[in-house]
This record gives sequence, C-alpha cells and structure tokens, in this order.
Amino acid sequence: MTISIWRYSHFALAISSFVFILLATLTGIILAFEPISNQLKPYAVSNTGTVNVAETLTVLQNEYDEVVSLEVDSNNFVKASVFSLEGDSETFYLDPKTGKKIGDIEKKAPIFEFATNLHRSLFLKSTGRFLVGLFSFLLFLISVTGIQLILKRQGGIKKFFSKVVKENILQYYHVVLGRWFLIPIVIITLTGVYLSLEKFNLLPSSQLKHEALEHNTSKKQAVNDFEIFNTTNLDHLISLEFPFSEDEEDYFILKTKSGEFYVNQYTGDVLSKAKTPMVSKLSYWSVILHTGQGTIIWSIVLLLSCFAILFFMYSGFAMSLKRLGERSKLKNKFNKNAAEYVILIGTETGHTNKFAHQFYNALLKAGKSVYVSTLNQYSNYKNAKQIIVFTSTYGEGEAPTSAKQFKKLLRSVKQEQTIDFSVVGFGSLMYPEYCKYAVEVDDFLEKQYNFKRSLPIFKINNQSFEAFKTWVNQWNEVNQLQLIIEPPKSNVKLKTLKDFKVIRRTELNRDETFVIQLKPHKKMKFQSGDLIGFYPKEDGVERLYSIGKIDGDIILSIKKYEFGICSSWLSQLQTSETIKAKVKRNLDFHFPTYTKEVIMIANGTGIAPFLGMINQNHLNVKTHLFWGGRTKQSLEIYQNYIEKALETEALNSVNVAYSQEQDNKIYVQDIIKEHSVFIANALKNEAVIMICGSIAMQNRVLEMLDQITIEKLKQPLHKFENNEQILMDCY
Repeated sequence: MTISIWRYSHFALAISSFVFILLATLTGIILAFEPISNQLKPYAVSNTGTVNVAETLTVLQNEYDEVVSLEVDSNNFVKASVFSLEGDSETFYLDPKTGKKIGDIEKKAPIFEFATNLHRSLFLKSTGRFLVGLFSFLLFLISVTGIQLILKRQGGIKKFFSKVVKENILQYYHVVLGRWFLIPIVIITLTGVYLSLEKFNLLPSSQLKHEALEHNTSKKQAVNDFEIFNTTNLDHLISLEFPFSEDEEDYFILKTKSGEFYVNQYTGDVLSKAKTPMVSKLSYWSVILHTGQGTIIWSIVLLLSCFAILFFMYSGFAMSLKRLGERSKLKNKFNKNAAEYVILIGTETGHTNKFAHQFYNALLKAGKSVYVSTLNQYSNYKNAKQIIVFTSTYGEGEAPTSAKQFKKLLRSVKQEQTIDFSVVGFGSLMYPEYCKYAVEVDDFLEKQYNFKRSLPIFKINNQSFEAFKTWVNQWNEVNQLQLIIEPPKSNVKLKTLKDFKVIRRTELNRDETFVIQLKPHKKMKFQSGDLIGFYPKEDGVERLYSIGKIDGDIILSIKKYEFGICSSWLSQLQTSETIKAKVKRNLDFHFPTYTKEVIMIANGTGIAPFLGMINQNHLNVKTHLFWGGRTKQSLEIYQNYIEKALETEALNSVNVAYSQEQDNKIYVQDIIKEHSVFIANALKNEAVIMICGSIAMQNRVLEMLDQITIEKLKQPLHKFENNEQILMDCY
C-alpha cells in the first residue's frame, strides 16, 4: 500500500486505536445526553448570574432554623444543607430567589454511571485511565494528520475552507465534517489528555496558598450585609460552608471560581484569601469542555462530534479498503516486455485507477497486448509502441504518491525504440494547480529522447466519465481503433423511479435535436439545473439530462445519436405516453439569487436548464445568454422561449455563435472573446458565470475566461471559481 507519510500516519493511528476510540466515542454519545437531561430538569436554574449570595442566604435563614452549606454544582443546580424548624437535617435543590425546595438530590442514573466508568477507565482502574489518556492523545494526532491531509488536498491554509470536490460521497463528507468538527474534536482530545494527567498527579501542584489580610475590627453585621456576599453572584459561587460554632475563631469558607476566602462570621471581614491556581482553572474548564456540564448547546456539539468521529472511522476504513481493492483488482495478462501498449498510473487516493482499468480492458478486448503499472515502477519496455499516462495532481501541484519517483526513473531508464505517448490529467478546476503535475509529465516526456507526443495533453475535471469518453474518441481517431468504454452501471432501484407524462415532443431538427416536455404524475420538488436520470431496459445504464423547469413541467433538450440507446428511445416517445425516471438534486448548478448579474454560456442542448432558469427569473436579475450552435435553424426550437424571456425582460441580452453559417467557423468562445471587457467588468462586480454543454466547449470557454481574467483583471480564473462565481454542469 503506497500512500503519503501523512495518509500512512493517519491510517496507522486510526488502526492502532480503533477499539479504544470506538468505546470512548460510544460512551461519549451516552454521556452527552446527561448534561442535556439535567438542564431540562425543573431545578436547573438559569438566573444564577442575577442573584447574589446575600440574597439567597436571607431567604434561607427566613425559611430554616440553620444553614450548614450552600453550593452551586457544575450543572448550575443550587444545593443547600439545612436544619428545618422541626430540627430535621435536609439537603436539597432550591430556588435561590425564594429559598423553597424544588427537588431532592438525585443519584446519577445507572446508565450514566456505567458509561462514565467505562469511558474513564474501561473498568481497568489506573491502567484503564492511562490507556484512555494515551488514546485521547492518539485521537489528537489523528486530528493533526487529518488537518494536514485537508491542507494538502485543498492547496494550503488559505484554501482550507474553500469548496470541496465531491469525488464520492464518503470522501466528500469525510473532508467537510472534518473541517466542521475539527475544533470540537481537538478540544475533546486535549481536555481528555489533561484530565488523565491530572489523575496521575503529573501536573504542577494545585494546592491553595492562603495569605492573611489586614482587616479592621468592625462592628457586628448581619450576614446579608457582608460586602463579599453581596458582590458574589451565584454563577461565580462554588460553595459556602458555615462556621461550626459561634466561636469567633470559626469562620465562613467561601469558594468561588477565582479563589477561596475565610470570612469572619460576625463582621464579614475577609481574614485571608487564596487565588485559584491556573492548574485548577484549567481543570475546571477541562471538565466543562469535555463533558458539557451546565450547557445544552455545548453538549449537543459534543454529541454531534461523537457521531462525526463514528462517521470518520467508518468512512476512513471504507475508503482505505476501496483503495486497496482497486489496486488489487487488475492482474496483467502480458508482462512488461511483451506489451505494445503500456499504461502508467499516478494516483494519491486510487480514483484514477478506474479510468486506467477501463482503458486497459478496452485494449484487451480489441486484441491488443497491454501492460499496466504505476509511474513509480517505470522501467524499460522492449516491445512498447505507446505509453499512456493517467495521473492526478496532489496538493499544490505535486506528484501523487505513486508517481514521486517517475522523473528520476525517466532520466536513468532509456528506451531503445521510439515510443508515442499521451498524457491524461485528472483534477478539479476548483484548485489553482489544476492538472499541474500532468502538464509537467507531458513536458518532461516530450523532452526525452525516443518519445513522441501522439495527442495533446487532455485534462479531465472532477472525474468526468463523459470527458474521459471524449479523450478515448480522440485517441481512437489518431490510432485508427474502435475501443469501446462501457459506462458505469447505475445501482438505482427501479421501484424508486417516478412516473412522468409526455406533454410535448418536437420533431428532430437539422441537428437531430429535439425538445421534450414532461409532467410528473405526482407533485415533486425540483429546480432548473437539477438532473433527470433515465434507465433504458436494454442496458439499465443511467443517462442524465439537465432539467429546465417551466410552469411545473420538465423541459429537456436532447440530441439523438445514431447508436444512442436512450436518445433514440426518447426521440420516439408520443404525447400522453408515461415513462419512468428519477430526479436528482444538483445543488451546485441552481440559478444564483445572491448576485445582481448572471452570464449563461452554453452550446447545443446545454441551453435547456437556462431556459428554465430564465423563465423563473422573477427577481429580474440581469441575465445574459451566450449560445453556440451549428446553424440558424439550430436555434429555432428554442426561439419561442427566448423571445418570451426578452419581452418580459427576464433575459437582457442574447449572443449567438453559428459554426456552420460562414466560411470561418465561429464558436461560443469566440463571441466571449468579443465581449471580454463586458465579461471582465461583470466578474469584477461579482457576477456569476454559468456554463452548460459539452466538455469540449467547457474547456475552450474556460481557457478563454482564464485569458480574460488574467489580462483584464490580473487574476487567474480559479480565484473567481473559489468565490462561487463560476458554476458548471458539462458532459
């Protein structure tokens, strides 16, 4: 298992402490409910900050024959020990304003008693306390290594809270929840370690050191007139012990959060005081922060943190097992010296492997001899005609773990024959160093003797299968092959699909494109920009289309392909037919209501969600459409929607590029270039650009936008994407 030192440390720490952290977390979940339940009891006092000790003593002395002690515990329960007028000794919870008893002292519930003992010492006494402290520290180290992994992934501390690329659901929430619960988990671990050190007397002494104070012999005063009692509120009180006798040498012992005071029982003079040592203050706050005593809100945070830790344990192990599985799936049919095609992989998390494996299997089915390995295992390949590199980029443009030795090996290992090469980079446009390592590998190979580039470097954003298919088609064309890459099958349950009625379907236009309108049988929530999935009976493979919502119906624009199973089926549907499909939320591609101006860029059928968004532009956000098609006829099936939007001013301007209407082909990126000043000013004023359409169009448009922002605004495009000013849904 080849992984970075941080990931290895993170994984090793998690494995070594799994059982203990699991027990601590499960018992922590139980114990988080204790302070919550305590605060919901009738004797939980919320106004201790508005009542002072003197006021409470006054009402107690009026109600009872003698007061022995007064105490405020960590739950803010006010507790008193008294002798009643009948001479009975009582200890109870009271209302500090009236002195009335409001509850008997309760014992800790058995479930909380059991969970506390297991949580503190695993029923192993001192040995258990040591182990709990040790594994609290290990959990802290796991948090530290996790922070480092997030920093590496996001591209530095400045990007720590930037948007996370959703490669898969477990990875996404592992990172997102890790950021949300970072501080609570660090607090839990450090306070746990501190409390364990305190238990073993490994902290500096916390013994109180009293110092005598000068005081004037004052006349006798009533207890409720003592200055220190009047200036000490109950929220600051820990306990007050009354004198044992009427002897003047006996005194009140007042303990507060700031210190301990001996108070003359007749005059109220402070005879001596001792400040609370810092160690004791830290111990007090460690207990509060570790247990949540006295506060519902922090207890809920601790509870959620425990659930988050359970999720981290599950998702972390699941992702690790998946990576191991992906790396062990493929066994080479040919050895490295017999293969004509060599696939080299550079990956940090294993996600790049699936694309390399698909390409490997496609070559085998085509009858080709192929060998697959990592960039770190680059070697001499005696029979190789082509090397195909699939690599991701790690952190701030670094080589992924399985590629760190590649450049060094490439310098030392010489190939005897000329080899064609092509490089496919995987990454996310959200990161400033998008596919940087792939670019470096491409440049490095070009400069090596006996290497010849067969295809320009191809970059794939967010693990897009459609983009991968585009590259395979380009590779097929150059190599005169017909490799077939099978799309991943969907795990959707057909019983969960919803019924939709066909309201309208246009005839195919010159581009073999049509518009279809669907009405859900039952009311459902969806927005323009969401996705609808169809699952043809022939193969059950999911096909997703972007939704435009108009008057509660779904509007789709679809291009029919000659051998397209789904598009052919949909192009033959008749009005009133019922079909089954599933709507999926696409939260990253909804019309932005947080901006004053939106620029929509699309080509071909990518216009569909924009038609719905424009129709729903009830806030009159300034909206501009840039669209690219083949001919003027290509636009006709959308013309009514656009004209209506222009009339109602839901759409402010339309700019169209036709690639087949003139000798010089004009694409959507060309008209963007013509309006570069307008686009630069719009981005500067926090406008949002939305892009929908083909991957090829997306790449050309992004290159043009990056050029515009650098030239006009002196900033790279990713700065605006991190500000959520660039939204994309391309295929």
